[in-house]
Amino acid sequence: MAVLYVVSTPIGNREDITLRALRILAEVALIVAEDTRHSGRLLQYYQIRKPLLSLHEHNEMDRIPELLARLELGEDVALISDAGTPTVSDPGYRLIAAALEAGYTVSPIPGASAILAALVAAGLPTDRFLFLGFPPRKANARKKLLEEVVLEPGTLIFYESARRLQGLLVAIAKELGADRPVVVARELTKLHESLVRGTAGELLALFESAPRGEVVLLVGGAITADRSQIPAAVAEIMKDMLEGGRSVSDAARLLAQVTGLPRRELYQLGLELRDKSRSRV
Repeated sequence: MAVLYVVSTPIGNREDITLRALRILAEVALIVAEDTRHSGRLLQYYQIRKPLLSLHEHNEMDRIPELLARLELGEDVALISDAGTPTVSDPGYRLIAAALEAGYTVSPIPGASAILAALVAAGLPTDRFLFLGFPPRKANARKKLLEEVVLEPGTLIFYESARRLQGLLVAIAKELGADRPVVVARELTKLHESLVRGTAGELLALFESAPRGEVVLLVGGAITADRSQIPAAVAEIMKDMLEGGRSVSDAARLLAQVTGLPRRELYQLGLELRDKSRSRV
């Protein structure tokens, strides 16, 4: 039975491709690529001449019947993206799901990944991490996302365009804390590779103007402190603020500014008080 191969390609440096990936790309009947012009240059560099078919977010559903038909004919197909590992913030998931549902084998050909390349060089904990892809462009949606992960102990990883980097740093400093450790990784594996480390506040000042290149942004996870150190009077004020209509995020931020207590712990306290209040209703 034919196989759908999910093949990782370089994220920058063309040498970052495995021998197995090159062999599979040379053997399959068809290569499916996000941008055939971009991928065509890589294949030309390695002298691989195979038919190329585009698959992107606007045509993926239309392509699936055609590709399943090719698999039905016994033709192996390779799925690649513009760079790195396919389907990670790239199209292809629906094709893979459809191929599996139809009974075909899906085989990963691992290789370059911007997420892991940035993580292992960032200097932040690697034992637990949460990949959040591209954050929402709208401020309110981005704020909501960050509120959901404010207590996540693992390293947070985002993709972001260089021109929206400052907006994300502003949101991180405001919602997660200006003291959070942050790493901005740019142009990984390329000539101008750069990993800049500091706090959210420091990097916000550093990147006042948009940098060039692709960006992976990493944020250190939340550090849990002892909430028993929060005075009872502060807890009562938090309770009153929530009952008065304040959001947990706003109440925690205001109390942190006034008391100097950790915002993350005040936020957790607010969540607990809010949940207790709801359970009594």
